Amino acid sequence: MAWITAAAALLTVLGGAPAGAAGEWQKVGGDARSGVSGLAYEGRAADGAGVHALAVHDNKQSGQRRLSRITHWEGSDGVSPMTWDGPEPVDLEAIEAIPGMPGEYLALSSRGIVHHLKVSGATATVVDYSPLPGIGEGDDFESFALVARDGKLAALWADRGAGADRPATLYAAQLSFAPWGQPQFAAVTRRAYLAPYPTGEGVRHISDISVTDSGRILVSSAADAGDDGPFDSAVSDAGRVTVSAAGRVRVTLAAHPRVLGTFPQYKIEAVECLPGSADALLGTDDENLGGYVRTMPFCGA
Repeated sequence: MAWITAAAALLTVLGGAPAGAAGEWQKVGGDARSGVSGLAYEGRAADGAGVHALAVHDNKQSGQRRLSRITHWEGSDGVSPMTWDGPEPVDLEAIEAIPGMPGEYLALSSRGIVHHLKVSGATATVVDYSPLPGIGEGDDFESFALVARDGKLAALWADRGAGADRPATLYAAQLSFAPWGQPQFAAVTRRAYLAPYPTGEGVRHISDISVTDSGRILVSSAADAGDDGPFDSAVSDAGRVTVSAAGRVRVTLAAHPRVLGTFPQYKIEAVECLPGSADALLGTDDENLGGYVRTMPFCGA
C-alpha cells in the first residue's frame, strides 16, 4: 500500500511537470566526443538576445577537445573550439564560473580533480588543480556549483549515484583560494539524494547542479541504457543552500523533491541558471547521438 501511495504521488507530480519538446532542443554536437557534460555562463552576446557559455566534454584521450564556447540564441547556436593550455584532464564533467573573479572558472573531472582556469579569448589556461576533499569509495562526479553570499564562497558537488541501491551523495564546503590559485576546501557536509524521476537501475540521481539567486538547489537526473540510448532525464527542485556571514554552509534537501520537467530521449548533464533571468540553460551528452542545448524557465523565485 505504501508503494502504491508513493507511486500515485509521483504520477501526480509528473502530470503537472512540463515535458521537454524535441523540437525545442538545438544540436551543438554530432558524436560522442562533442556532447555537453557541463556548462558555465560566460556572458551575454553583443545583441543582448543570446548568451555565451563554456561547455566541457568528457573526452579521455590526449589531443581530444576538452572545452568549447557555445553561443545560444533561440533558434540557432554557434559552437567554437577552445584551446586547453596545461595538463589535460581525463573525463571533464562540470564547469562553473567563479563569482567575483571575471574570466576564471573551476572545471571538475569525474574522479574529483578540480582545475582552476583563466579564460582569455579562445584559450583556457590551467592556473592550478586540486582533488576534492572527502572523496568516497566509488564516487563518480558529474556536477559542480558555486554559491557566493556576503563575500563568502561555497561549493556543491555530488557523486552521481547509481540505481536504487546507491543514492547520490551531495557534498558541500566553504571554498577559498591559495595565493597561487589552488582551490582550498573547508569542512565537508554530506547528504544522500534519490531522484524522483527517472528511476530504475540505470539512473544517475545527480548529473548536474545549479543554484538559483534565492538559494534553491536544482539538480538534473538522467538514465543511460548505453551509448545509443534510450535516454531519459529530468530537472528537479531538490532543496536549498545557505551560506552564513561566517561562511557556514547549510544544505537542506527536500523530503519530496519537485520535478520541474521531464525530458525523454535526452540525457541532461548540464544545468546552468542564467544570471538576471528565470531561465536555465540545459545541455545533453547523448553519447553517439551528440549533444543538444535549450532553455527552460526553472530558475525563478
